[in-house]
Amino acid sequence: MPLAEFELVMLDSGEVALQRAEGDETLVTIRFSPDVLDYLDGKHLDVAKSMMDAGIKAAFDVIEEPAVPAESVQGKAHTIH
Repeated sequence: MPLAEFELVMLDSGEVALQRAEGDETLVTIRFSPDVLDYLDGKHLDVAKSMMDAGIKAAFDVIEEPAVPAESVQGKAHTIH
């Protein structure tokens, strides 16, 4: 994916969405439960921004990693936390 500028927008549903600055296609959404919204006390947009920043950085890191041959991965269990 070529480099593009992104923006966070608040959808009518209350979800926070990541979109390309030039378009209106939603790439990623974050939905906070009512309990989390209460806990964050209005700071949910800051948390969503941090989450999106970390996700974009992780995506670029994955793209830059050398590919692992499929035969070296077969049979290994992976735990995702």
